Amino acid sequence: MDIVTKKVKENEVKRAIELREIVTSLGPAYIKLGQALSIRPDILSPAAMTELQKLCDKVPSFPNDIAMALIESELGNPWQEIYSELTESPIAAASLGQVYKGKLIETGETVAVKVQRPYVLETVTIDLFIIRRLGVSLRRFPQIATDVVGLVDEWAARFFEELDYINEGENATRFAEQMRVDLPQVVVPKTFTKFTSRRVMTTSWIEGEKLSQSTADDVGDLVNIGVICYLKQLLDTGLFHADPHPGNLIRTPEGKLAILDFGLMTQITDNQKYGMIEAISHLIHRDYEAIVEDFVLLDFIPEGVNLAPIMPVLAKVFDQALEGGGAKNINFQELAADLAQITFDYPFRIPPYFALIIRAIGVLEGIALVGNPDFAIVDEAYPYIAQRLLTDPSPRLREALRYTIYGRTSNFDAERFIDVMEAFETFTVAAKSGGGEELQGSRAFSGAVAGKSPAASGSFPVVDQRGGVETRAALSFLISEQGEFFREFILDEVVKGIDAVTREELARVVTTLGLQRFDPMLNAFPLPGFTRAISIVPTVTKEDEILLNNMRRVVAFLSSGSPASRSVSAQGNVNLQQMLSDLAPVLPDVARNILPDLMNRLTCRFAARTLREIFL
Repeated sequence: MDIVTKKVKENEVKRAIELREIVTSLGPAYIKLGQALSIRPDILSPAAMTELQKLCDKVPSFPNDIAMALIESELGNPWQEIYSELTESPIAAASLGQVYKGKLIETGETVAVKVQRPYVLETVTIDLFIIRRLGVSLRRFPQIATDVVGLVDEWAARFFEELDYINEGENATRFAEQMRVDLPQVVVPKTFTKFTSRRVMTTSWIEGEKLSQSTADDVGDLVNIGVICYLKQLLDTGLFHADPHPGNLIRTPEGKLAILDFGLMTQITDNQKYGMIEAISHLIHRDYEAIVEDFVLLDFIPEGVNLAPIMPVLAKVFDQALEGGGAKNINFQELAADLAQITFDYPFRIPPYFALIIRAIGVLEGIALVGNPDFAIVDEAYPYIAQRLLTDPSPRLREALRYTIYGRTSNFDAERFIDVMEAFETFTVAAKSGGGEELQGSRAFSGAVAGKSPAASGSFPVVDQRGGVETRAALSFLISEQGEFFREFILDEVVKGIDAVTREELARVVTTLGLQRFDPMLNAFPLPGFTRAISIVPTVTKEDEILLNNMRRVVAFLSSGSPASRSVSAQGNVNLQQMLSDLAPVLPDVARNILPDLMNRLTCRFAARTLREIFL
């Protein structure tokens, strides 16, 4: 680095520090706005973002007598009639309020009592009015691409919601209910609605330490739980915790992950949920043309914009991100930064909801990388995404699943199939080890680490006991009611594979008998009315060889670790009779539904091939 560049960097950092200090001095509205901008790489420089991310709401507390008077006016009784004890001074003070530790008289439970700063609503309203007027004035300058008014309007709506503690309590209750069954390791403070008003909030007290500062052995596990928790919000429930800074992620003494502060939330729409999963499917196949279309649907690119100039730029960004391991090893933060750079030169923007996602992932990734330098957020997320693809009945996700397996060429990819099913099994290991036995939409993650491979968890392959026979979880899923959709198009590949196997076996028999050495006419039958004879020696085409290879790999995977593995030889040859014999005990309940369909498809394929050979 030359002297000039070094000096520029130093000045940039110095200006960023001054910006943070100015924002802090201006009050609550500006602190919150600074926090909102700290996750917008399309608006601020990295140095400015880094400094504004240090705005942790740490401000001097306001007088206790004012706080106690506010409790009385909001809850209708002096604090001594509600709480048997209350700390003499707040244990934490932030830009919007401060928190006391106390004990409820009614239940004897230890609680946290949050009291809002006096006149904060009025102060914030005036500040927002001034900032918005400034934004209107800036519209006269076309060089300023950022819509300041739109940014303030969208942010202010959530800010006013954050000032209503009743709304915050309802958010926390709803969030806790959504996580209760599937993620029992996630703890949310209980809201005491009887002792909560717009400006005073009473919740259960949660002991613990910041996850980012914990040295416990299970921090990595809890980070993985956090990843799954935020994926569930993002891709399932849609109620997204939009303020996941390190202070709001707590490790409890029991080794659970507590999430605090539900004032700032955002709602992820179904279109955004499905659009992100579709984009991941397209990214796996490097289908950049489809990804650009995804970005239009996800509001990164305005509708009607000419996509041609953007496509090669995005292709270059994603090619760089995919180097060294494919989609699952993407460095999310670097990718987000590269996408942000595009916003300065092209009609490409980071939507507000996605900026919140970047922040949440950045916090979790930052905590995880301290203990595990090889942590990859996409790799940890893949098992959850796989089970959503396999179990969600949405037509859009079913099409995304088909695309994931078949890609642009519509050719079955055995490697993709195995990859998705292994990820699904990883998810199932975590679910079952925590008691989440029902394989529906979302699954429980109790006492297990999401994202670890089955081999790492000591239970590879995942097995299911049926009639005394061990069956791989992937196979159990495929023959289950839940696997019906996936099974439908996998059966087509099974039929093609069986056809190819029988042709290969028949060709081997003919070769063994030496019939291929005779005159070609001896190896064919003439049919009445046809001048062309049909060879009795089946032709194994290039397509058949591909199908055989796919079937061998799939059968070897599905039967791995069970008696059915005997059906695949060391050379990879498939013994069809042995395979059916080994798997028969596993299928008594579903054979009636699967075998007729399978035989019907086989008959149709054999008939179609015979007719093709006769006429073509």
